[in-house]
Amino acid sequence: MLKPEDNERLTRVGPGTPAGELFRRYWQPALLASELPENDGAPVRVRLLSEDLVAFRDTNGKVGLVDAYCPHRRAPMFFGRNEECGLRCVYHGWKFDVNGDCADMPSEPGDTPLKAKAKIKSYPTYEAGGIIWTYMGPKDKQPAPPNYEWLRAPATHRYVSKSESCCNYLQGLEGGLDTAHVSFLHRNNLGDKTWLGAQDGAPRIEVELTDYGYYYVSTRNSGPDRRYVRVYQYIMPFQQIRSNVLGYAGKRPDVPKFDGHLWAPVDDHTTNIYNFMYSYSPEIPLPRAYAENYESYAGRGAEHFIPGTFRLKANPSNDYFIDRESQKHHTVTGIAGVNTQDMALQEGMGPIVDRSKEFLGTTDRAIVALRRLLLEATYAVERGETPKGADPVKHANARAFDDFVPGDQTWQTAFAQDLQAKF
Repeated sequence: MLKPEDNERLTRVGPGTPAGELFRRYWQPALLASELPENDGAPVRVRLLSEDLVAFRDTNGKVGLVDAYCPHRRAPMFFGRNEECGLRCVYHGWKFDVNGDCADMPSEPGDTPLKAKAKIKSYPTYEAGGIIWTYMGPKDKQPAPPNYEWLRAPATHRYVSKSESCCNYLQGLEGGLDTAHVSFLHRNNLGDKTWLGAQDGAPRIEVELTDYGYYYVSTRNSGPDRRYVRVYQYIMPFQQIRSNVLGYAGKRPDVPKFDGHLWAPVDDHTTNIYNFMYSYSPEIPLPRAYAENYESYAGRGAEHFIPGTFRLKANPSNDYFIDRESQKHHTVTGIAGVNTQDMALQEGMGPIVDRSKEFLGTTDRAIVALRRLLLEATYAVERGETPKGADPVKHANARAFDDFVPGDQTWQTAFAQDLQAKF
């Protein structure tokens, strides 16, 4: 369980809140690069950490992320004209560049000193891995841009997508770091006794703290002479990386891949989930068709979204299209798609779950460690310190892995080479 005051401390993300100030010390995923496909194209609304912003790609391809409202009369910049290296407010013509400087003020005399003073709030951006990142914290605390292995993988070897969840970020993050639920929530064939998740529903959890967060290990029995071991990575503040070498299927796939998520808080009650996958072998690309097929299997393919949004058609209003007959005879949930199953449970807890009413068990060790790290980090920021995971040198080589391990061998020995970054 978590004390109510600590739950508040971790779940509120607006400016001035402990968690909000913590997250502002990291580079945040603001939007997919594909949402700004062309120079001088249409601006895009962005809401992040309870702030309303507008993103645009200028004439030279640079991305600006600015206040959603013009500093003149607070007109909405979403309707702005994106032209000649600036976004022009269509109310009175004031134009601002990606740095927030006023480039033109046609409604005032040509020699006005207002032009040098008028600025729109702007945040720096960095484009990598198919995502546009931003830093929203104090300038003197700004770290170097992120350097995760999947960002270094070439475009031919990775795939990213985005979906929106109507609940607090911590519910999604905790779900991602909870490996025990896979044996139940994601059991989609009750008759398959060979499925690794069905063979052992009570994994043993080890957590090892690192300079960027932690890695944790789940070990499941898989026969008398071997164990199924999966090493996950948690990179602060809200990223999970997992391996799918076997991925509970029990056999190696044609395309070797790792995948994971970032749960970026839109506000206290909404989260943008950035889903990524990448081939862990430099010699084997990740075919786009393969990635798109996996997205459809997960329940977040293009066909699963409400057109023009990142929200799923399966949602609380239709009970995620639950099929009670399927639940009775074929699957645990009766809900199609592992991503949709996660959404149903996490959103079903309510906008912010009351963690003071929980009763935790041994398989919740990674969840307990997560909360302790985040709480400690909020206090570290209040003391003026740099939180774990912000330094890209610390997280650059974090890598996941999973495989069978013989009974007489440790997973550390078996995975020694595979846990080393290859990109």
